[in-house]
Amino acid sequence: MSNRIKELFQQKNKNILSIFCTAGFPNKNDIVSILEHAQKNGVDMVEIGMPFSDPTADGPVIQYSNTIAINNGMTLKVLFEQLKDIRQKINIPLVLMGYFNPVYQYGVENFLNDANACGIDGVIIPDLPMYEYETMYQQMFEKYKLKNIFLVTPQTSTERIKKIDVLSDAFIYIVSSNAITGGNADIQESQEKYFQRIQAMQLNNPIVIGFGIKDKSTFDTACNYANGAIIGTAFIKAIDQSKDLENDIASFIKKIQA
Repeated sequence: MSNRIKELFQQKNKNILSIFCTAGFPNKNDIVSILEHAQKNGVDMVEIGMPFSDPTADGPVIQYSNTIAINNGMTLKVLFEQLKDIRQKINIPLVLMGYFNPVYQYGVENFLNDANACGIDGVIIPDLPMYEYETMYQQMFEKYKLKNIFLVTPQTSTERIKKIDVLSDAFIYIVSSNAITGGNADIQESQEKYFQRIQAMQLNNPIVIGFGIKDKSTFDTACNYANGAIIGTAFIKAIDQSKDLENDIASFIKKIQA
């Protein structure tokens, strides 16, 4: 069976809108309805954050959502239970994103098996080293038909980007800056130069830009250089303490796609 991520990029290769939300936030059982409202309003792909007590790459908003989710009782076991019938309702690609520690504690093969059973398409684990993935886990990922998605930062060497392109089979996540997630600035000229450098490499895999994408303007700028962009912090803010997820998600997405 073809992978939903690959199908998405075959069908649509520009302006792909991906959102990130933390599982178990704002409330423990919100993930299914968030996915339904996201799909209904034209989101192309969703990254589901796996809460962790020490999310070092994330800014205060996503850290806060992790804390709330953990306090709500969210664990990987609970998440897989919540997602077990998700493919009866959701057909857009779903990617799990988080740190290696909870995955390791769960058991890497158990994790991949359970993710596959829920119909998850890919996994982003920023702190899983490429060498370790290649030597210890790549065959396991392939066995369970899960795409491992690598991150590229402004510091990543051309040689390493080429290696990532060879190892990848979904998309490459371009981190827009060296800052943590949720920066306030608009996209700077130096970032655009970095995006142009990646674009000029003509990689085999599609590229999606994340970190600091927060509104229509930053989304549109990112999409000038990539196949799409990921909005995390701004989406978390939009649903924080929401009393009406359906309405809040619809209006947030409308503003991005206006």
